[in-house]
Amino acid sequence: MTTAAGVIIGDEILSGKVTDENTSYLIKVMKEVGVRLHRVAIVGDEMDDIVREVRFCSEKHDYVFTSGGVGPTHDDLTMAAVAAAFDLPLERDPVIEAMVHQHWGPAVTEAALKLADLPQGARLVRTKGSMLPGVVLRNIFILPGIPKLFRAKLRDLSQELEGEALSLSAVKLRADESSVASILNQVVAAHPAVQIGSYPRMDDPEYTVRVTLEALDPDAVKRALNQLLSLLPPTLVVGTE
Repeated sequence: MTTAAGVIIGDEILSGKVTDENTSYLIKVMKEVGVRLHRVAIVGDEMDDIVREVRFCSEKHDYVFTSGGVGPTHDDLTMAAVAAAFDLPLERDPVIEAMVHQHWGPAVTEAALKLADLPQGARLVRTKGSMLPGVVLRNIFILPGIPKLFRAKLRDLSQELEGEALSLSAVKLRADESSVASILNQVVAAHPAVQIGSYPRMDDPEYTVRVTLEALDPDAVKRALNQLLSLLPPTLVVGTE
């Protein structure tokens, strides 16, 4: 299945000065487009750490989405780090440079022009809700950290993604996880193509465990669900979804 990773960048996230809102939205969009989000890493404003994480994620996953570190200040290192991850130089993009000059006019500064410094070979993607276009290098989508801008750009850029819809079923149980663990192990062993998860519920009066079965093949999900229901004592099953 097509997979993705998120790299959330910024000391402000790790220190608690700013609450990360972008991961939950990334999860939502990846689910909608049928791309499995396999990894999310939060990295501080350290060049080597960002380079290492971006390179690792790019090698392991089809798509990588970075969040943060694309502004004009000293701690905005993402563009340089993505370039370094592929041993590329930064180049001043004339399209963004013109946009910066138009926006700031005579008050433009060298710090503002830093917004136009992109990894060599990066491409621009027009997006809504922001002065500047989205930036993509290979399989890396470089996004701003401000949640409103992150959401707008991710929503537009997600149209480029090639995903596959998953089939999902679920069983609600009134049981302790430990009492059904051996049954789940049997189903997992018999259906390796189906991802099976067990999630306790502590505050729901209706049921205490929700078991999910997910795969690209709906028939595989159906077979796993049927086996699970055949093995579970009927008195434990509250319902299915």
